[in-house]
Amino acid sequence: GEECISAAELKNLILSKGRGRDGDGDGPDIRLYDGFEPSGRMHIAQGVYKSINVNKCTAEGTNATFCFWVADWFALMNDKMGGDLDKIIVVGQYLIEVWKAAGMDLSHVEFRWASDEITGQAHVYWPLVLDVARRFNVTRIKKCCQIMGRLEGSLTAAQVLYPLMQCSDVFFLKADVCQLGVDQRKVNMLAREYCDASKKKFKPVILSHHMLYGLKKGQEKMSKSDPDSAIFME
Repeated sequence: GEECISAAELKNLILSKGRGRDGDGDGPDIRLYDGFEPSGRMHIAQGVYKSINVNKCTAEGTNATFCFWVADWFALMNDKMGGDLDKIIVVGQYLIEVWKAAGMDLSHVEFRWASDEITGQAHVYWPLVLDVARRFNVTRIKKCCQIMGRLEGSLTAAQVLYPLMQCSDVFFLKADVCQLGVDQRKVNMLAREYCDASKKKFKPVILSHHMLYGLKKGQEKMSKSDPDSAIFME
C-alpha cells in the first residue's frame, strides 16, 4: 500500500477481528471494500494488481472478506457506456470474469451490484445518503469529484450526488477498511469526517494502494479512455 490512515486503527482491527483474534474463530470478519465502475476494458493495474491485493487481504488466517461494490448506477451517473445501463451491466460481468482468469481467489470475495442493493434496501440506503448530505456543504463535496475524473466546472447534478453516495457506500456495506487507490483518497477522508460529524465511534481505515503509471510521459496512472496509456488484460 501507499498510505494507511491510520496504522494504529488497522492494528487494533487486526487484533480484534483478524489474525490476532482469540477464540475459536467465531465472530465478524474484517470487511474490506472497493468499488468499481463497469466502464470499459480492464487494464493490468485493475486486473493483475487488484487480484494480487485481494489475495493478500483475504489469505488464509486473515479472517477477512473483500466486498466489491459493482457500481453500475455510478457508471450511469458518470455517463459511461453512453449512459446505457444494459451495456454497463454486461461490462461488469465481463470484469468479474477477467478477475477470475487473473487468479483472484473468490472464496472470500463478494460482488454486490449497486442497482440491486440500493433498490432492495432503499429504506436503509437513501436515509444514509441524506444524512451524509446534510453534514457537508457543496464546496466540500465538489472537492471530491476528481474521483470521477471530472473538473468542478463541468459537473452535472448527478455527478455532484456521486461522492455523497460513494461515502454512504462505506457504511451501507459495513466496511472496516476502504481498500482503494490513492486517487479515491478525498472521498475516503470524507467518510472519516462523516464519522466525526455524526459521532460514530469507529472510523473506516483507509488502506490506499499505489497507482500504476501510464505509458505516456508524465501520466500518473493508466487510463481506460486512452488506449496508448495502458496495457489491457486481453
